[in-house]
Amino acid sequence: MRTDASDLPRIATGGRVGQVDATVVPRFAGPATFARLPRIDEVSDVDVAVVGVPFDSGVSYRPGARFGPAHVRESSRLLRPYNPAADVEPFASQQVVDAGDIPVNSFDIEAAIAQVEAGARDLLERAGRLVTIGGDHTIALPLLRAVAAKHGPVAVVHFDAHLDTWDTYFGAAYTHGTPFRRASEEGLVDRSGCLHVGTRGPLYSRQDLVDDRDLGFQVVPSVEMDDLGVRGVVERIRDRVGDRPVYLSVDIDVLDPAFAPGTGTPEAGGLTSRELLAVLRGFSELNLVGADLVEVAPVYDHAEVTGIAASHVAYEMLSAMSPRTDPAPEVHP
Repeated sequence: MRTDASDLPRIATGGRVGQVDATVVPRFAGPATFARLPRIDEVSDVDVAVVGVPFDSGVSYRPGARFGPAHVRESSRLLRPYNPAADVEPFASQQVVDAGDIPVNSFDIEAAIAQVEAGARDLLERAGRLVTIGGDHTIALPLLRAVAAKHGPVAVVHFDAHLDTWDTYFGAAYTHGTPFRRASEEGLVDRSGCLHVGTRGPLYSRQDLVDDRDLGFQVVPSVEMDDLGVRGVVERIRDRVGDRPVYLSVDIDVLDPAFAPGTGTPEAGGLTSRELLAVLRGFSELNLVGADLVEVAPVYDHAEVTGIAASHVAYEMLSAMSPRTDPAPEVHP
């Protein structure tokens, strides 16, 4: 007998509806929402919405990130309710839902940007915060527009192999390599509190770094990870952003291709999955108001290596957003 998704047994805590109970329904069965969480139409109140943006028309090299949201969701089936490294139950202490995808125009970048902004603004009317799964990094600009409309200019902490503060590609102002330049120019970011982490690889010239600094960003390049260590990087982030509202943007190519081969612009010498996840746990002490995870391109992935890493990145984002007092879970059908 087939069971409707709304009838699946779920882990519930303090009135919050959590994951499908994996002791009753196998993880490889049932709907592929993120972490097998409820859809947004299955709950009344929402603290955090996970939303996909299947868009990759802004890429400059390998396409395919439009299939990222579905791939990350499928790769998230093994995520469990309790995060021991952070000592938090992210789905018990806050109501997290999967809000589906924001549909966008794949032939008109500016139209797509407007659709992402409108979709994010609508969701923020209902949810306190968004964790967005892309899609290419172009989507960070409209997401920042929506977040800044609610919180004012935000400190951006950007994990990426690349700066993404270039001016244009082929005369196009809106691409996956330009979102943070446009955001800075539009006054969406607090220029006194922005930071790149994990950048590496060749640049076009030294001027790239000069321009980046003028736009309000400091840089913790990948080559400094060994010297600073995870604690040192976390301290650099805390010192830079202070108590400002923080927007976290993670391009999965911040990871070395050994840990994330499924991406469009891979660069050697990146962070390990363990390093990235450990640094993200430091955001629990910051005023994290929104986050995105982008550039997962499953056609270049194998054995879900990139998808699994990405799903854990999103899990740590949700854990960092979670209040630190969790009631005991109970299971009911």
